Amino acid sequence: MSVVAAVIVALVALLHIYFLVLEMFLWTTPRGLKTFGNTPEKARDSAVLAANQGLYNGFLAAGLIWGLVQSDPGFAFQIKVFFLLCVIVAGLYGGYSAKPTIIYVQALPAVIALVLLWLS
Repeated sequence: MSVVAAVIVALVALLHIYFLVLEMFLWTTPRGLKTFGNTPEKARDSAVLAANQGLYNGFLAAGLIWGLVQSDPGFAFQIKVFFLLCVIVAGLYGGYSAKPTIIYVQALPAVIALVLLWLS
């Protein structure tokens, strides 16, 4: 079970790296516009805010990766729990304030990872 939990935690980290790329580098491109349902004007006007948001997603990914590579199992568990909870809160808030599907794309995978982590 611990291998499965680690794989899901890694997938959550990879998702957040993808969010970083979308928000920091692809925000005004056709892929970014389609993903976030923005017009070119809206994307241009919000690009700085999106880049900041992408940076925070990168911090979440970095924390999860830190938890995966930490050699002390007890400390690694604490790190992963903390960052998964951060992802869940961010996903729930994003789903409430921006777009409901964020709950399924961001929060749900983190909830699954957290449950598997606790079971392992």
